Amino acid sequence: MNTTMTSGPDGPGWASLEACTLPIAERPLRLAQFDDLFAATLRSIDQTGPTGARLRLAGDEAVANRARRLAHAESLCCSFFTFGVSTLEPGLVAFDIEVPPAYADVLAGLVARADAALRGES
Repeated sequence: MNTTMTSGPDGPGWASLEACTLPIAERPLRLAQFDDLFAATLRSIDQTGPTGARLRLAGDEAVANRARRLAHAESLCCSFFTFGVSTLEPGLVAFDIEVPPAYADVLAGLVARADAALRGES
């Protein structure tokens, strides 16, 4: 299975058509949802290995719920993702992302997009 990121007129995606069941027409909206979350709340990224990352988000329970909804939606089309959302301390939310080794490049694409947002490049 080809799990490399795809790109096209609607911008990059996380995974190949074989790996993700989200209709192509809906991918730009999903990317925008991640971009908006990252731009508004992302404070740091810890790559825990090639198959895991922890994103630290500034915010309260509303941010945690937003991350949970987005994680749930993404899991429906890309079932290989495992997400976890928890409160680290008041005002700081952990958004944990894990993938199987075969999907490490997909995680790398998501982390790269988050990193671009953190640097103000998105």
